[in-house]
Amino acid sequence: MPDAIHRFSFEERISYLKEYGSHCMSFSALQPGIQYFDMPGIGYIAYEQKWGRRAVLSDPVCNEKDHETLIGEFLRSGNPTGFAQISEPVAQLLFEKFGFHATQFGIESIIDLKNWDLKGKKKQVLRTSLNQAQKREIVVSENYTENRHNQFSKQWMKTRKLDSREIRFLIRPMEMDHQEETRKFYAYQEDKLIGFIFFDPVYSNGKVISYVPNISRFDRSFKQGIFYTIMIAAMDIFKEEGIEQIHLGLSPFAVNDSNSLFEAGFPKKMVRFLYQNGNRLYSFKGMHFTKSRFRGTEYRTFCAHKGKLPFREIMTLFKISNFF
Repeated sequence: MPDAIHRFSFEERISYLKEYGSHCMSFSALQPGIQYFDMPGIGYIAYEQKWGRRAVLSDPVCNEKDHETLIGEFLRSGNPTGFAQISEPVAQLLFEKFGFHATQFGIESIIDLKNWDLKGKKKQVLRTSLNQAQKREIVVSENYTENRHNQFSKQWMKTRKLDSREIRFLIRPMEMDHQEETRKFYAYQEDKLIGFIFFDPVYSNGKVISYVPNISRFDRSFKQGIFYTIMIAAMDIFKEEGIEQIHLGLSPFAVNDSNSLFEAGFPKKMVRFLYQNGNRLYSFKGMHFTKSRFRGTEYRTFCAHKGKLPFREIMTLFKISNFF
């Protein structure tokens, strides 16, 4: 097996990430606990194992032309496997070449910074947030000496719906050993910290092409959504630096009505049910609404599984992600 012959050094892995890490979760796959299937000269696949099954996180980190080769070697190497938060081309490849079915898992949004502005009825909530922040003299700054975010995060976690459990795997932890090229923006009212967003880099051909807001925490006293204010401030800076896109990341379980040949029908009905009725567990609708206000281009994202009824894959993914 290629992963038994050679495992990448950390430096090698980062070089592949910077060349091919164009998925919004590629950087998140550096989080603790993740394992890797490494193929020298090609790239790697990030995954975790539980209950004798493997859960892959995001697209393979390699050239698109090598997806089939890398996935094929990986599937031959070990335990039954499911794939989480993969792009539509990878889901289609898994169906056509490896007999997997897929279930739409949600949507991902990408903002074209070159042409983005605050105009339009749908963006009224963004303008309201900016106006209220200005009235309350809230200041957003990029800061790397702020040390109150851990305590702030602990207080924020107490307001969450999952009994203060921090979701992982599908969401990377706030603290990671590798933080190169992450960006940290904080909102202050006088000296009081009222929110922050940590952005992870998205790479292609050795350079940062986008950022994704993977960690965000907020003081609930700001009713107009301080997320919007921090995002807009950061986007203005990124645009000035020549960054052309912002990935907003996954809106889980927000699925559209279009169905592809490789999609399994019943699991998609389950996903729709969870989106409509699972908001006591997680704020699926709230997250989708917040991201939709930016009017980015939406792309379908998928989970892939061998059978049409992926009960084991779903339970494995939920356990790994700390939903229970």
